Amino acid sequence: MIAAYLEIRDGKIKKSSLEALSEARRRAAELGVGTAAVLVGADVAGLAPAAFALGAGKAYVIENPVFADYSPQSYALALAAFVGEAKPAALFFAATAMGRDLAPRLAARLGAGLASDCTKVAVKDGTLEFTRPIYAGKAFLSLRLKTSPKLATLRPNVFPLGESGGGAGETVRLEIAVPEGSIKGRVAEVLKEESAEVDVTEADVIVSGGRGLKGPEAFALLRDMAAVFPRAAVGASRSAVDSGWIGHQHQVGQTGKTVSPELYVAVGISGAIQHLAGMSSSKFIVAVNKDPEAPIFKVADYGIVGDLFEVVPKLTEELKKALND
Repeated sequence: MIAAYLEIRDGKIKKSSLEALSEARRRAAELGVGTAAVLVGADVAGLAPAAFALGAGKAYVIENPVFADYSPQSYALALAAFVGEAKPAALFFAATAMGRDLAPRLAARLGAGLASDCTKVAVKDGTLEFTRPIYAGKAFLSLRLKTSPKLATLRPNVFPLGESGGGAGETVRLEIAVPEGSIKGRVAEVLKEESAEVDVTEADVIVSGGRGLKGPEAFALLRDMAAVFPRAAVGASRSAVDSGWIGHQHQVGQTGKTVSPELYVAVGISGAIQHLAGMSSSKFIVAVNKDPEAPIFKVADYGIVGDLFEVVPKLTEELKKALND
């Protein structure tokens, strides 16, 4: 069996987790084994049909009031119990903030190997082979894990969603006791940004700004452009975030978030290697910069050399005309 952990946010399964489940199903079909989903929370059994629709034969549900808020200790304990009960050959996570936090903790608890931030999973010689970028995206490493289960985090927006159907499956409830004192920290409060924007890791289109914007006010230009597209988000370089122009949740790069949108528009971003490491796997890259020698142009599919304060409003207007026709 190949399983996928389904991350839940605001009562819904995150798209990136459904991508991980879809990939689990494809690889399981090649190996001739079953597919399963794992849900952890206080009241999550009602989400199992979404997993069945994408081909999961079983949905393992771990419910307990203590799981209402995410805790790396309690969730790792729950998943370790799942592994002990179901004994999956592999367990996939989405490489989100939660996935990158939880998967290594589970790997340490189980003494298992972990392939992180994978951009490809294949079956070779009857076993799973994982591919991930290394050296800030300049090379790719293919590896096979000798331990069991094989744990991996999959980069969002890289693996396509499977076709949704009306499949049926079996819901398996696991009762997990959480020992007193095993949770070292608890969520006291969740602060959410007052915005309807999609998270940059799950956006299909990202319009990102850097030092060239010269201040926080100019991000309004990027939001105007992002609003033209469905499932779009505003991103930023580290310099823009460090300057306090926009929140850290928008940061793309080696010390921020790694993204793989269909379209990445880099506005006023020079293209330092740390930033390129976080967005170079985007399907199409468009760069707007007044410096024709900016490194960002080396990875861009299309480049515009000019003043962003003149180019971006005109480009936004043209996009509105093109997409509304």
